[in-house]
Amino acid sequence: MIEVLYKKAKGYDVEEINREYVYDDDGTKRLIKEKTSVRHIPPDLSALKAYMELKDSELTKMSNEELEKEKKRLLKELKKSKEGEKKNQ
Repeated sequence: MIEVLYKKAKGYDVEEINREYVYDDDGTKRLIKEKTSVRHIPPDLSALKAYMELKDSELTKMSNEELEKEKKRLLKELKKSKEGEKKNQ
């Protein structure tokens, strides 16, 4: 569950496939058009809050060194998320 909250909290990309079909005279279904696109799902603040509440108990157990490492990791994820948003605009 925590992995799902993390994914939703930081945002993610979803590949969508749209297909159009026609029916031939004999009734068979035939694909005429297929379009694949990538849609960015932005970060969700509610998920981030829930994630941080769940992770909070783990954070209190971390040393200063571990907290600094986690801070750098989260900042890197935030930067990648912002870059992804700019790319999809």
